Amino acid sequence: MKNICIALMICSAFLLGCTNASEEDLIDQPPQLPDPVTYVDHVKPIIDANCLNCHSDPPQNGAPSSLVDYGDVTNGYINGNLLNRISGQPGDTGFMPEGGNRLPQLSIDIIEKWETDGFQNN
Repeated sequence: MKNICIALMICSAFLLGCTNASEEDLIDQPPQLPDPVTYVDHVKPIIDANCLNCHSDPPQNGAPSSLVDYGDVTNGYINGNLLNRISGQPGDTGFMPEGGNRLPQLSIDIIEKWETDGFQNN
Protein backbone atom coordinates (compact mmCIF):
# COMPACT_ATOMS: atom_id res chain seq x y z
CA MET A 1 0.00 0.00 0.00
CA LYS A 2 2.86 2.32 0.83
CA ASN A 3 4.33 1.79 -2.68
CA ILE A 4 0.99 2.65 -4.30
CA CYS A 5 0.77 5.91 -2.33
CA ILE A 6 4.30 6.86 -3.31
CA ALA A 7 3.58 6.05 -6.96
CA LEU A 8 0.38 8.15 -6.88
CA MET A 9 2.25 11.07 -5.32
CA ILE A 10 4.95 10.88 -7.98
CA CYS A 11 2.38 10.72 -10.79
CA SER A 12 0.42 13.63 -9.29
CA ALA A 13 3.57 15.74 -9.00
CA PHE A 14 4.48 14.90 -12.59
CA LEU A 15 1.04 15.80 -13.94
CA LEU A 16 0.86 19.05 -11.98
CA GLY A 17 4.28 20.01 -13.30
CA CYS A 18 3.04 19.74 -16.91
CA THR A 19 1.02 22.94 -17.00
CA ASN A 20 1.63 26.06 -19.04
CA ALA A 21 2.27 29.42 -17.44
CA SER A 22 -0.47 31.13 -19.48
CA GLU A 23 -3.21 30.52 -22.00
CA GLU A 24 -1.11 32.29 -24.68
CA ASP A 25 1.37 29.41 -24.50
CA LEU A 26 -1.39 27.07 -25.69
CA ILE A 27 -2.40 29.10 -28.77
CA ASP A 28 -0.40 28.76 -31.98
CA GLN A 29 0.85 32.21 -32.86
CA PRO A 30 1.22 33.01 -36.57
CA PRO A 31 4.80 33.68 -37.60
CA GLN A 32 5.68 37.35 -37.59
CA LEU A 33 6.57 38.98 -40.88
CA PRO A 34 9.84 40.90 -40.89
CA ASP A 35 9.48 44.66 -40.61
CA PRO A 36 10.48 46.00 -42.99
CA VAL A 37 10.81 43.33 -45.65
CA THR A 38 13.86 43.93 -47.83
CA TYR A 39 14.97 42.32 -51.06
CA VAL A 40 18.44 41.30 -49.87
CA ASP A 41 17.43 39.88 -46.49
CA HIS A 42 14.04 38.34 -47.22
CA VAL A 43 12.94 38.19 -50.87
CA LYS A 44 16.19 37.19 -52.59
CA PRO A 45 16.61 33.98 -50.53
CA ILE A 46 13.06 32.89 -51.49
CA ILE A 47 13.63 33.65 -55.18
CA ASP A 48 17.08 32.02 -55.21
CA ALA A 49 15.76 28.82 -53.63
CA ASN A 50 12.61 28.49 -55.72
CA CYS A 51 12.92 30.32 -59.03
CA LEU A 52 16.48 30.37 -60.34
CA ASN A 53 16.37 26.86 -61.82
CA CYS A 54 14.44 28.42 -64.69
CA HIS A 55 14.61 32.19 -64.16
CA SER A 56 18.40 32.40 -64.30
CA ASP A 57 20.45 34.53 -66.68
CA PRO A 58 19.85 33.47 -69.36
CA PRO A 59 16.42 32.02 -68.53
CA GLN A 60 16.07 28.23 -68.91
CA ASN A 61 13.22 25.79 -69.62
CA GLY A 62 11.08 28.34 -71.46
CA ALA A 63 11.04 30.94 -68.68
CA PRO A 64 10.34 34.35 -70.23
CA SER A 65 12.60 36.38 -67.94
CA SER A 66 15.35 36.18 -65.39
CA LEU A 67 14.90 36.89 -61.69
CA VAL A 68 18.56 37.10 -60.70
CA ASP A 69 18.71 40.60 -59.23
CA TYR A 70 16.69 43.32 -57.53
CA GLY A 71 15.68 44.99 -60.82
CA ASP A 72 14.53 41.71 -62.38
CA VAL A 73 12.41 40.72 -59.38
CA THR A 74 10.92 44.20 -58.93
CA ASN A 75 10.02 44.29 -62.62
CA GLY A 76 8.58 40.77 -62.40
CA TYR A 77 6.41 41.84 -59.50
CA ILE A 78 5.21 45.09 -61.07
CA ASN A 79 4.93 44.04 -64.73
CA GLY A 80 5.08 40.27 -64.79
CA ASN A 81 2.35 39.25 -62.37
CA LEU A 82 4.84 37.48 -60.08
CA LEU A 83 2.61 37.61 -56.99
CA ASN A 84 -0.42 36.15 -58.78
CA ARG A 85 1.70 33.40 -60.32
CA ILE A 86 3.13 32.23 -56.99
CA SER A 87 -0.19 32.70 -55.15
CA GLY A 88 -2.13 30.34 -57.39
CA GLN A 89 -2.57 26.62 -56.98
CA PRO A 90 -0.77 23.83 -58.84
CA GLY A 91 -2.62 23.25 -62.09
CA ASP A 92 -3.74 26.88 -62.44
CA THR A 93 -2.71 28.60 -65.68
CA GLY A 94 0.61 30.34 -65.15
CA PHE A 95 1.19 28.82 -61.69
CA MET A 96 4.78 29.04 -60.46
CA PRO A 97 6.95 27.27 -59.76
CA GLU A 98 5.90 25.30 -62.82
CA GLY A 99 5.63 21.61 -62.03
CA GLY A 100 6.48 22.26 -58.38
CA ASN A 101 4.71 22.71 -55.09
CA ARG A 102 3.15 25.98 -54.04
CA LEU A 103 5.47 28.16 -51.98
CA PRO A 104 4.72 28.27 -48.24
CA GLN A 105 2.17 30.97 -47.46
CA LEU A 106 4.72 32.76 -45.28
CA SER A 107 7.04 33.14 -48.30
CA ILE A 108 4.19 34.55 -50.38
CA ASP A 109 3.25 36.92 -47.56
CA ILE A 110 6.86 38.13 -47.31
CA ILE A 111 6.98 38.91 -51.04
CA GLU A 112 3.63 40.68 -50.85
CA LYS A 113 4.75 42.73 -47.83
CA TRP A 114 7.89 43.69 -49.74
CA GLU A 115 5.67 45.73 -52.08
CA THR A 116 3.76 47.23 -49.16
CA ASP A 117 7.07 48.23 -47.58
CA GLY A 118 8.12 50.03 -50.76
CA PHE A 119 10.31 47.44 -52.53
CA GLN A 120 13.24 48.13 -50.19
CA ASN A 121 16.51 46.74 -51.48
CA ASN A 122 18.42 46.35 -48.19
